[in-house]
Amino acid sequence: MAFEGLAEKLSNSFKKLRSKGKLTEADVKEAMREVRLALLEADVNYKVAKDFTKKVTERAIGAEVMESLTPAQMVIKIVNEELTGLMGGSEERLKTPAHPPAVIMMCGLQGAGKTTHAAKLAKLLKSQGHRPLLVAGDIYRPAAIKQLQVVGEQAGAPVFEKGTQDPVLTSQEAIRHAKDYGNDYVIIDTAGRLQIDEALMEELRRIKEAVSPTDILLVVDAMTGQEAVNVAKSFDDLLDISGVILTKLDGDTRGGAALSVKAVTGKPIKFAGTGEKLSDLEVFHPDRMASRILGMGDVLTLIEEAQSKLDEKAAEKTAQRLMQNKMDLNDLLEQFQQVKKMGPIKGILSKLPGMGNKLDDVDIDDRIMDRSAAIILSMTPYERSHPDSLNASRKRRIAAGCGQKVEDVNRLLNQFKQTQKLMKQFGGMGKGKRRRGLPTNLPF
Repeated sequence: MAFEGLAEKLSNSFKKLRSKGKLTEADVKEAMREVRLALLEADVNYKVAKDFTKKVTERAIGAEVMESLTPAQMVIKIVNEELTGLMGGSEERLKTPAHPPAVIMMCGLQGAGKTTHAAKLAKLLKSQGHRPLLVAGDIYRPAAIKQLQVVGEQAGAPVFEKGTQDPVLTSQEAIRHAKDYGNDYVIIDTAGRLQIDEALMEELRRIKEAVSPTDILLVVDAMTGQEAVNVAKSFDDLLDISGVILTKLDGDTRGGAALSVKAVTGKPIKFAGTGEKLSDLEVFHPDRMASRILGMGDVLTLIEEAQSKLDEKAAEKTAQRLMQNKMDLNDLLEQFQQVKKMGPIKGILSKLPGMGNKLDDVDIDDRIMDRSAAIILSMTPYERSHPDSLNASRKRRIAAGCGQKVEDVNRLLNQFKQTQKLMKQFGGMGKGKRRRGLPTNLPF
């Protein structure tokens, strides 16, 4: 995940501060020196890192912090606030014109994931009740139009294309088409560049002039580090972009681009690509990202992901069966399928407070759930509903059916029995409270 190295170094610096109790000015300056080095190693722009630590130091050596009962916590609070401000302060939404459609112009270097993220954005808008239209404006890259059609179909968004016609004309016709057919967003996928090419940049300027986009979004690859910031500045100087989509923020990236883009260009990161699936695009929240970097987790994003990806009715039904101690292996299978929708387990755990840095050296195999699901799917419907019926011969048949060992089947059944036992204890505690006349709206 992004920022792992930075988060670990910051955590170590703050651990030293906590161990000191009362802080001196020298303690703060030494900690900020380590923070600056950590930021530079994360590929943060040198001037940005220097200005950041200067601001934090000035605030941290004030009387309010030095005389506090918990000065280390106050310093961390200041770092959190400054990190949030460095990345933009608050999330930036797409602009909405008085008269639709809103026109979004996607641009970027070739290979940054521009076409895929055009479809990701369309899928996100569609999930919010909008009717986006994708426009094929890349007539140079082989199969670019076909790629947009494929990902557009996966996103459930129509694609407007006119072959190798001038992209400026295609964009203008697409907007007229959107007005006729009620599309409230037009997303123009322009041609990517191998570098800042003057001729191709001129084409972007012509498209901008012809369609007056409400948003110009630059797609940059977070894996390129500080170079991503240089690219953003070049595009901004020529096109006056309105925001950035930072891709591959789930990869093994140092994260410097996310911390530098706003400070260098003055333009916010509006969205972050967090995976390969079309659903892996999220609004960039500076405050939540700062919390992740400092190991405070990101529970709000986790809740939002759960609300958007999980089946609420199925979850409620399973919860009721759990509390009534009626859970069977069908419910366990349903839980595996629901968790899988949330993405990799490590990604889920990293959003919990205090977990981010502890997962660095932990190898979590997501196939464990797949193997457990395969065991359950090798059972008959009766066996899933009546786990106690699983004798030795049935277990051998199930193991052979899913290509695993009898020990694996036994392990899953033991875990299931432990869960049942735990839920029975919870149920018993609830009954006990009612018998004693205690309130029934307590946690159990």
